[in-house]
Amino acid sequence: MLTERHLEIFVALAEEEHFGAAAQRVGITQPPLSQGLRRLEALLGVRLFERERGVFLTEEGALLLPHARRALAALAELRETGAREHADGRRLRLGLAPEVPAPLAADVAAAPVRAGDRARISTVTAPSASLLSDVASGRLDLAVVRHPSVMHGLAAGQVVLLPTWILTPAGSATPAGPAGPDRPADSGGAAESGGAAESGGAAVRRLPVAVRPRGEAPAAHDLFVDTLASRGRRVETVVVADERAGLALVAAGQAVLVTADETLTASRVERRRATDPPLPLRLRVVWNPRRSGAASEDPAATARLLENALAEGAAR
Repeated sequence: MLTERHLEIFVALAEEEHFGAAAQRVGITQPPLSQGLRRLEALLGVRLFERERGVFLTEEGALLLPHARRALAALAELRETGAREHADGRRLRLGLAPEVPAPLAADVAAAPVRAGDRARISTVTAPSASLLSDVASGRLDLAVVRHPSVMHGLAAGQVVLLPTWILTPAGSATPAGPAGPDRPADSGGAAESGGAAESGGAAVRRLPVAVRPRGEAPAAHDLFVDTLASRGRRVETVVVADERAGLALVAAGQAVLVTADETLTASRVERRRATDPPLPLRLRVVWNPRRSGAASEDPAATARLLENALAEGAAR
């Protein structure tokens, strides 16, 4: 098995070009250094040094050297990071669904510290399904995920409803139902996937709704689409990687977008509150009650702090 010691021996010998000096640098005698080099060459299946007249790198050794240096530097950085985190004390690992607006996400992450918790906060942004898995496995301490979600034994706080806005291309026709706006079809053009309808004798084109992949939050995605379809009209969607991609489609006149981010907009994009039907972003704080970690002596209390921050954001 390739070890850090193998790389240390290789780099030292490459830079010193002398077995005795390399052994002294690594802190061992020459026989173990030679033995370690032979094991490394056997593992890689190549000869790394020419040894007949001095010690010089072979072509394969020269190719390996920058990679070995980077690997050793990365290991050193990893140890330093671990030492800093140990010195800093307890760490609180939070996960946030990407649908949470950035200003609110910052307030949520800062809530424990503002309440006097001395933990070091680290945050990750990932789809709800990934966050639930990470909380269950202990990679995260708490997470804010979309609701509804399958909990798999996790504890969860109250559902918080964030208001949302519908973003539509400027100049679109009056929205015709929850599926989004209809717009005049291009002359001689085919209807969008939502299908064409007649309005006062003029064909109109229904725009699809930009949504994130269903696999990121299956139950929440289905509830959203079912709510859009509650008025008896078929809903067409287009999958986007994130809200920025959705906004680009709106600006291009090719989709509508529902977002909880009150700052998300672009030129030639119109915004209106999503009230007919209401399409709130449903969020919950989740944690694993079976894992008592360094994160919090009372994860339920920490969860309430996050939940309160969400509720305050929803009320603004």
